[in-house]
Amino acid sequence: MLNYFLKGEKGTRLRFIGMLLSAMLVLLSVFTLTQKGLNFGLDFTGGYLTEFTTSQSVELKELQSFIAKNHNGEFELTAQGNSHFQLREAPSASTTANSLDWQSAVTQNDDINAQVLSSAYIGSQVGDELFDQGCLAMFAAMIAVMIYLAVRFEWRLAVGSVVALVHDLILVLGLFSLLQIEFNLTVLASLLAIIGYSLNDSIIVGDRVRELLRVPSNNVLSPATIINNAIKSTLTRTLITSGTTLATVASVWLLAGAPLQGFAIALFTGIVVGTFSSICIAATLPELLGLSAKNYEVKVDAHTQTLLDMP
Repeated sequence: MLNYFLKGEKGTRLRFIGMLLSAMLVLLSVFTLTQKGLNFGLDFTGGYLTEFTTSQSVELKELQSFIAKNHNGEFELTAQGNSHFQLREAPSASTTANSLDWQSAVTQNDDINAQVLSSAYIGSQVGDELFDQGCLAMFAAMIAVMIYLAVRFEWRLAVGSVVALVHDLILVLGLFSLLQIEFNLTVLASLLAIIGYSLNDSIIVGDRVRELLRVPSNNVLSPATIINNAIKSTLTRTLITSGTTLATVASVWLLAGAPLQGFAIALFTGIVVGTFSSICIAATLPELLGLSAKNYEVKVDAHTQTLLDMP
């Protein structure tokens, strides 16, 4: 099998090398997830969430430095507007003394003159329920995808698309684990978006492969050549779609601020690896499983064949 790919066309060799690279990245991601885990945000771990406003515009970095002088634990400060802020504290850091110290400091400072709007504790039980519901939503989406693919495609193409989908999710989770980026509900929502985007890419390539396999004149071509031709015919469309989507997500990443940063990073990564996997996995794995034009030949019984042969 290795010699078959190495001695094949250039496109076939590149797809095979890409699939090996994907396999190594998946193993690395799984190892990272088992060793470091995910850095769950307050949506899952619980903690205090305090919202406050300032009488005038204050730079986020300056306000963060000021609060750090009056806060002994870890916290996350995000800007909701020019003078509207949210401060999140983990349960271990959100002690009564800490809360009183930093709140007194920002409300009594003349340059900041903050006013606390609300301060609430998010229980871990709420986080557990949200996490369970999010996982159930993702699982339901995966089941729906597999049912759709099983009906629409030959099983080898369906398996390739599902494996590519799982590959994309594992790589995104591995990146978040490696960099310890906060994993919150917006990131979980981005994973559902990645499922849809990855599926779209895989279906475009798989549909083109199926069309070319059904053309009688292509029966003399090898499956590798047919798959390479399918990728070439869809590559321009894939790159344009991915490029425009990446530009939009990059704008959200750079301009939307901290609240949507995790969402944008996950979606950006998912689009890149999804485009890669639709070529190197969704199109290559069916070839390894024996996909050929014979799988799309119309089967007729002996009686029907006799009627067709009659003058």
